[in-house]
Order: sequence, then C-alpha cells, then structure tokens
Amino acid sequence: MLKLVLDNSLVSRARDAAAKITGDLKWLFESQSSVTIERTVLRLMGIDGATEDGKPLPNVVIDHLQEKSALFSGAAIRIGNAMLKHGLSAQEVAEKVAAGELDLSAVPAAEPQKLYELLGKLSDEMLAHIRSQRENRDSFFEKYGARRQPAIYVIVATGNIYEDATQARAAAYNGADVIAVIRSTAQSLLDYVPYGATTVGFGGTYATQENFRIMRKALDEVSEELGRYISLTNYASGLCMPEIAAMGAIERLDLMLNDAMYGILFRDINPKRTLLDQYFARMINAFAGIEIQTGEDNYLTTSDAVEKAYTVTASQLLNESFALLSGVKLNKMGLGHAYEIDPEMEDSFSYELAHALLTRTLFPDAPVKYMPPTKFASGNIFKTHLMDAMFNFVGQLTNQGVQLLGMMTEAIHTPHLVDRSLAIENAEYIFKAVKNLGDNLELKPDSFVNNRANSVLSEATVFLEKVAKDGMFSAMANGEFADIRRPETGGKGLDGVFQRDENYYNPFMEKMKEELGI
Repeated sequence: MLKLVLDNSLVSRARDAAAKITGDLKWLFESQSSVTIERTVLRLMGIDGATEDGKPLPNVVIDHLQEKSALFSGAAIRIGNAMLKHGLSAQEVAEKVAAGELDLSAVPAAEPQKLYELLGKLSDEMLAHIRSQRENRDSFFEKYGARRQPAIYVIVATGNIYEDATQARAAAYNGADVIAVIRSTAQSLLDYVPYGATTVGFGGTYATQENFRIMRKALDEVSEELGRYISLTNYASGLCMPEIAAMGAIERLDLMLNDAMYGILFRDINPKRTLLDQYFARMINAFAGIEIQTGEDNYLTTSDAVEKAYTVTASQLLNESFALLSGVKLNKMGLGHAYEIDPEMEDSFSYELAHALLTRTLFPDAPVKYMPPTKFASGNIFKTHLMDAMFNFVGQLTNQGVQLLGMMTEAIHTPHLVDRSLAIENAEYIFKAVKNLGDNLELKPDSFVNNRANSVLSEATVFLEKVAKDGMFSAMANGEFADIRRPETGGKGLDGVFQRDENYYNPFMEKMKEELGI
C-alpha cells in the first residue's frame, strides 16, 4: 500500500484533543439516562409487540413510568418488582400495563437480593443469546473465509422488506459482500420502532426486528449457496439508536450505521440525547461484535470537500474516541469518508488520494467505509459511471475497508437491479486491474499528496484543540461543526433525558461494561 509520511506530533495532539473532548462528557454517561435507553432495557428483558393501535409495548411501559414520575431508578427495577410481586414474566407485566390493569409505581419494592437475582438471570439469558450470535458470525467467517478488502457494499431501498430480500439476493449473486437496507425517510425522527414486517415505506424500508429477521434469513440462505458470508447492515441512529442496536444484536446484523454526532448536526436531535444514546448503542454493538459505521460523508454533502476536508478528519477522531469509551475495538470502527471533490477541479484525483490515504493511515486497523461521489453525479450516466470508476480506483489503491458502490443512475431515479449489477462489474474490474499497484508505487516525502495530507491533519488538530478548550456543547452551539448551530437545550428529544437517582440500575449496561473492560 502507498505510504504517507505524517507529522506524528500532529497525530498525537489531535488524538489527545479528541480524548479530552469526549472524556469531558463522562459525567453525562455516568449520571443520566434516556427514555430510549430504558426502552432498550425492556426489549433486552424480552418485552416486544404492540397494542392494537400499533404502539410498541416498550413505549407504553416507559410512557407510563414517565407519567408516574417513576423512571429515575430505571425501568429494570420497576419491571422486576412487578414480576416478583405478581409472578409474571416481563412480557406479561408490559401487557397488563398496556391494558390499564397494573400501575408499576404502586408496586412495592421487592427484597433487593431477590430483585437483583431475577434481573441477573434475565440479563444473563439475553446476553448469552447475543454472545451466541457473535460466535455464529465468527464461525461463518471461519467456514467461508474473511471478507475481501475493500468489501463491495451495495444498498437496497424499496420500502417492501420482501422485495428488499429479493434484490439483496440478486446483489449477492452478482458479487456484493455487504447489503445495506436503507431506512425509510425520517425514521430517525420517530421516537418508537415500528412493529413487525413492513411492505410500505418512502425512500427506504423501516428498521424493525422482524425486518431484520427476514433479511438475515435470506442472506444466510444465499451465503450457503455461494459459499461466502454476506454481511447485513442497517441504521442504529436517530431517536431510537440503542433500541435498533439491540434488535440488530439479537438478529445478528453485522454492521450498523452508528455515528456519534450525525443526529445532532443533520437531524436536529438534542445533543445530550444523541450522545447518551450513542454511548449505550455502541456498547451493545461492541458486545455483539457488530462493526459501527460513521457518517463523515455527510459533512461534504453541503460543504466543499477541499476547504472542509479537516472536518472529516476531526469527526473521525471524535467518533474513534467516543467508540473507545463504549468498548468498541479498533477493528470494528468503520470510520467514514467520501469522494465528493468537484470533478472539474484540477488535480481532483490527487486531492482525493491524499484525503483517502490520510484516513487509511490514521486508522490502519479500522475497516473504514468509503462513500461514492454523489454530489456531482448528474443525468450524464456515462460521466457518473466514470467518476465511480475513479472512486473504485482510489479505494483499491489505498486499501479501504468497505467500498459503498456508486450507481450511474442515482442522480435520476432509485437505481434498478441492472444498475447495481453494472456498479459491481465496474468495481470488480478495477479491483482486479490495480490489485497490487499500490505495492509498486512510492510517494516522495515532499510530494503534493504528502503535503496535502499533513495540511488537512494540521487543520483538524487546530480545530479539535479549540473544541477541547471551549467544550463540545459550546462548540456545537457556536456552529463549529458543519457550520450548524446546535444548542445544548435545543433540538428534538431533550424531554426524554433524565437524571438518574442513587438507586438507578441497568443490568445490561453493567454486565457489558464488565465484559468489555470499560
């Protein structure tokens, strides 16, 4: 692989600043919780299903506890008390709450030893299942071989999970290694997870546990046919971030879009709510062995890819640091970046090579996720196809981890099956043609590529040190990230954040932290 010569003092300064920024927020993770975290606890305790009018039972229970001002010690304790008092399962407790037959705030506290024994048993059972799913994934890779690098990653997004499964099979037959099911438009702003299989969606398909189960089954079947493991991706983001992570862990998803700041900057979700939720979501992903994928490509959808290249690097370093706090290992951090440089710019390829190599060099153990050119894609499908080829060339030359393929018609319509097939054909041709080229090339220390990479790193370092000095919430309020102002008390979902009391207990968080060593 091509090698950069980076200023190691800049690398150390940048990582130190990122660690200070994230470390200064430990008080948030250790003293507060959210309604989403508590709904996740209920799902992990085995509560599922919905009322006749479609309201998920985890929402019913948490709303009930909020109304009764009885959530401060956590949902697990309240459910456990009711289970012991009435001899019910967690699911039966939830159903009685939904029917208006049980007031959890009126149930007397159980004997502590019995309560913690019960919660310990429930958490052990679910964590054992998630652990077994992690082991199943490992056994599949052992049986079929490791995922190629760069892995070919394609998207399905019909709105109908059954049609998605058909398209995913077709993509796998054509050579895809990773299938991503795009979520229905604005699902990140729903403060609940829909229940059951869905056949209608706009701009994508709803993330539900049943949809995860259907797609996992389809990809396991095609994996057996092809003799290679096909990985599955969805989105643990938005107002239900840890709930979706838990459902993915239960159903053995392999990768999850799980950015620390995306919801704040690009969906106007409250900063405290997002950072709290990502902390637990990433802990679940880490325990389940799921790769997280971050969304730095979004910085370049509106900002210039050259002028604002440092924001991508700064965000990657923050995402790395937040992930470490949650126990995510370096080899499970799919940190993101994108090929979004204006193709009319002189030396655009050299700029992109510098940026891609900077990411690959800063995060050598990470399966970094490389996103295709979309901002400058147009109705000229031949030029778009050529831009995608240049993107694939950089991806192979710099040994990226995951290559999310561009489609030549994506600026015109939702790509058809044949468009996806041509995209895979494009990538496979380029990957083979230049497979070992990087081993035969060397960059001069004073080359444009080396100088450009160090310049971006320097800008990112200065930026991170300023944020470390000001504090992350202050920097967000001042619009330091993506030129978007996000005040600490603004955005959606702040009313779902609460201060824990001295009796607060989340058995899943405690046990996962212990196993992950955090």
